[in-house]
This record gives sequence, C-alpha cells and structure tokens, in this order.
Amino acid sequence: MEKKQRRGLGVFSDIRRNGTSYLLVLPAMVYTFIFGYMTYPYMIIAFQRFNYTKGIFHSEWVGLKNFEFFFRSNKAFTVTFNTIFLNLLFIAFGTLMALVISLVLNELRKKLFVKISQSVMLFPNFISWIVISYVLYAFFSMDMGIVNKMLNQFGISSINWYTEAKVWPAILTTMHVWKGAGMSAVIYLATITGIDETLYEAAEIDGANRWQMCLRITIPLMMPTVIILTLLSIGKIMYGDFGMIYALIGDNGTLYSTTDIIDTYVFRSLRQIGDPSEAMAVGMFQSVVGFILVFGTNAITRKYFKDGALY
Repeated sequence: MEKKQRRGLGVFSDIRRNGTSYLLVLPAMVYTFIFGYMTYPYMIIAFQRFNYTKGIFHSEWVGLKNFEFFFRSNKAFTVTFNTIFLNLLFIAFGTLMALVISLVLNELRKKLFVKISQSVMLFPNFISWIVISYVLYAFFSMDMGIVNKMLNQFGISSINWYTEAKVWPAILTTMHVWKGAGMSAVIYLATITGIDETLYEAAEIDGANRWQMCLRITIPLMMPTVIILTLLSIGKIMYGDFGMIYALIGDNGTLYSTTDIIDTYVFRSLRQIGDPSEAMAVGMFQSVVGFILVFGTNAITRKYFKDGALY
C-alpha cells in the first residue's frame, strides 16, 4: 500500500517538475482519449444493424453479417492485396531512403549545408496531397506533361499514364518516399547523435576509415530504432494511406486493379450504401489483422534480436 502511495506521489512530483513538457503533450493526450479510447464502445456496431435513433445499446444484433459486405465482395482479394503490397513497398523503400539520407547527412561536415538540406527534405512532408496531385499531373499529363515531352524528344510517342495501371505502384512509392523520407531521416539522425563518440574514437585509433565505422558502428547501433519503427509500420499495414491514394487516383477506375485499397473501396461503397456498421466491420478486420502482425513480428524479433523488440 505504501509503495502505491509513493508511486502516486512520484507521478505528481514529476508533473510538477516537468509541467511544461506535460502541457505540450496534453493536446495529443486529449485527442487520443476522445478519438481513441472513447470510441471503443462503438465497436459493437460491427455486429449490429446500427440505427441512429436507437443507439448502440438498442440496435438490432446481426452477428457477422456486416463482415459479409466485404468478404463476399468480388474485389475483397484485390483491395487487400493492394493494401498490403503498397504498404510493403512504402515501408521498404521509405526506410531504406531515410537510412541513406541520415547516414549521408551524418558524414557531411559543412553544418550550414546540412541544415539547409534538412529543411529542404522536410518541406515535402508539409505539402498537402491535393497540391502534390496537381504537381504529379504536370509531370504525367497526356498532352502537356513533362515526362511525355521528354519522351517525345527521343522519338517516343506520348503515353497516357492515367490509364497505365501497372506503373502506378512505382509512382505512388516514389511520391510516398519523396514526401516522408525526410521526416523519418530526422528520427534516425537523432539516433546517430545519441551514439557514444568514444566508439568512433576507438575505431579511428584502430585504423578504421569512415566507411568501416559506418558499417561496424553506426548501422548496427541504429538497428533497434529501425526495427521498432518497422514494427509500428507493420501494425498499420492493413490501413492504406487514404488521403494519398484518393488525392492522386480519385475515382479513376482504370487504375483500380493496382491502386484500389481497402480504405478507398469502403469509402466508395459507403457513399452509395451509407451503413456505418459495415464500415466498422471492415475497420475491426483491419485492426485485428494489424494486431496479429505486430504481435507475431515482435515475437520473432524478440527471439532473434531482443534489443529491437517493442516488449
């Protein structure tokens, strides 16, 4: 009992000592509480035919029928595959590019150039996907696109990129990496900053060059951070980037075979059906699969690389 009281007093004393830090995190805590924990009771509508007038406690129970909306669809496999495949591309190439950027910036000695480079690489993260969609159109437009003009210079006829579904996974991956790699690189740079400098000094005394120190010290010590961020990304692998896909693809049905994901499919369906129970059912399916993937991946990581496990 006394230990619990001491622990409680320790929490309050920590809040008093670090009041500014807790104040900064307060908006995020309130947001998470309202839109995260307070929404848990509404998960039961996945098993109901939800009626707005009756509420969640008096709506009709229908069992697993809401899940049939998605699993019996002829596009269920396609959108699930596209969601996982695109997210795997985003995770793999995004992580690789962020690592390369952080390692290169760490090796540069011109501080002014490093700061300017960081600012330039962070800038795309704050650009709306809507704005990026217009930039992308300027590149891949059939008549006035920059890419087609370059192809014409080499005697190649113009291509209607917005009907070529097979090239869009590469385009989406490129845009995702361009927009987010700079922000991810900041996290890895912070990890590099925390590495003990005496390790590099000892390696230099032993005759190691910068490349050897990077391979033997920097990259191995960055791996726990890389694995933890990858595990967190895997947890959302069933959730596509709706804002990105819908802004860049929209309702272009010719590209659905390689770009249509669960989120955009459900959004289009709900515009026509308008049933929140079916949307919740798909959301629960995504969450359960994400939990299983994180739990399983973490178990494997804990077995072979304990330092990189989440728990």
